[in-house]
Amino acid sequence: MFKRFTLIALVLIVALSACTSAPAPAASTTTQDTYTSTALDTSYEGALAVRNQLALGTLQLEGTPNAITPEQAKALLMLWQALRATTQSSASAQAEVSALLGQIEGTLTADQLAAIKDLKLTQTTFQQWAAANGITIGAGGGQPGGGQGLSPEARATRQASVGRSDSTGSSGGASTAVVTAVIAYLEKIAQ
Repeated sequence: MFKRFTLIALVLIVALSACTSAPAPAASTTTQDTYTSTALDTSYEGALAVRNQLALGTLQLEGTPNAITPEQAKALLMLWQALRATTQSSASAQAEVSALLGQIEGTLTADQLAAIKDLKLTQTTFQQWAAANGITIGAGGGQPGGGQGLSPEARATRQASVGRSDSTGSSGGASTAVVTAVIAYLEKIAQ
């Protein structure tokens, strides 16, 4: 119970600080319902939304010279948890999501952002990642108790894979699953 209260308090603090702090240096603008980055490109064919580029790109930095450091992992962990909580809320505002994405970008180094940009992550790359991780894009439903016997990470990924669609038209389940995977990855590094 205390752990849940602490997490909720932490998410609220991060969300409130995002509303009152100066914008992160890498943040640019928001359009109708999409965050725009000055560091990442979304103009090429099949480009992922910035949120998914940041998430999948963070995972793909593992084992490279640009991998996330333990210090970054601690800061990023709180931001990704807040982003997941915010995007799962039906009352979340795009401004909150954009502020969190800007803070995530601001926590990454210029070299890390350049490495993610150079990956040119596409919907196809995202679908391949989802398939490799047992996530069915566009699937719905699920059987109660279907996560029994799974590790907490695998259960979270399975639960996330049947999530709601987001306003950008990409699969909300897969987007939530990749965010959940990033959180699990950062938890390992931050320890």
